Amino acid sequence: MVLAGGRSSNMIPFANTRPNPMIPLAGEYLIDHTLNQLKGAGVNLVNLVVGHKSEMIRRHLGEVDPSGMAIHFIDQGRPDGIGKAVLKAKDKFAPGDHFLLVYADTMTTSNIFSVALQSFSLHNEPTAAICHTTSGEKYGNVYIGQDAKITKFIEKPKKAEGLGNYVFAGVFVLPSRFFDYLEKNGGNMEKALRTLISKETLRAAIWEDDWLDMAYPWDILQANRYIMQTWKSAMIHESVEVRGAFLKGPVIISKGVEIKAGAVLQGPSYIGPGCFIGHNSLIRPFTCIGAESVIGHGAELKNCVLFPKTTVGRLSFIGDSVVGENVDIGAGAMTINRYVSSKAVSVKINRKIVKTGLNKLGAFVGDGAVIGASNILAPGSIIDTGKMIEHNYSSLSK
Repeated sequence: MVLAGGRSSNMIPFANTRPNPMIPLAGEYLIDHTLNQLKGAGVNLVNLVVGHKSEMIRRHLGEVDPSGMAIHFIDQGRPDGIGKAVLKAKDKFAPGDHFLLVYADTMTTSNIFSVALQSFSLHNEPTAAICHTTSGEKYGNVYIGQDAKITKFIEKPKKAEGLGNYVFAGVFVLPSRFFDYLEKNGGNMEKALRTLISKETLRAAIWEDDWLDMAYPWDILQANRYIMQTWKSAMIHESVEVRGAFLKGPVIISKGVEIKAGAVLQGPSYIGPGCFIGHNSLIRPFTCIGAESVIGHGAELKNCVLFPKTTVGRLSFIGDSVVGENVDIGAGAMTINRYVSSKAVSVKINRKIVKTGLNKLGAFVGDGAVIGASNILAPGSIIDTGKMIEHNYSSLSK
């Protein structure tokens, strides 16, 4: 069971137009990354619980048709918490079955599902993957005994309570009777897990590799980097001619890309199908350019994710930024990605100032936005979906 129906209110401006699993990372959507790992772990049947903007996931998976994997869609209806979403799939599992439960807005580069399933196979007990994080106050803190069984957990603890060393990683192997615990606790996931721990057992599968919960828009950059860091070699589609351009490192260039003379592409980076890369442009490491995008003459892109069908005008700079789908950025536009003092960048999310802890961070531009020529975006700027910013020019008269 894959939970892919929630709307992350902190993932603005992208939450307005898409669910988290439809965020592109390193040339594929997050949902593709999850399904590919599940397939690699031996899973061939997925019950996908969808909700917010579900038509986008349905359409996409209908087009890519994951080979060898059957997908059943379940509509979660009105958002009412994780437990209620899990209950929507109750009739898909027979009494006595166990099922793998996955939160689709978390990601790892190596296969966390295989580790959880191997632990379950070894002990034949309900299992939860747990991991370390530097932000323990945001998640359910997990405490384990010497036998690797979970003794308790505290949902989003206060610092006064003391933070545990581990948190739930969003991957569980649960018995079908867990649905009964959910129903008896009014669909409350936290209470149902506590019931499972007290009445039976919940074994910990410790995950020691990278792990990321896609909670804020800057997490897109970190997730993209995690994946690209695993790339070892360049791949250029046979339809692409590279003449007069310079490539260095693991650069992946997809079908139908046109690259003009003087362009410099530094890996790891990804150029999606049908893109145009203009003369003398510079594509720096950890840049992901979505399908059918246009990068103008002399533009520079660095550590950024561009969703499909986006245009970046000539002589522009996009750095440490995420740019949505069908965005039009005019010539000479700039994202400023740091303060002169080099202090950490904060971002205003839902009327609250959130400290990112990052010294370099650019802008987050929603789908369909238009940014006129010569505009400058301050560090941590958020441009709403469909926002239009006029050209920034001066008219001189006598």
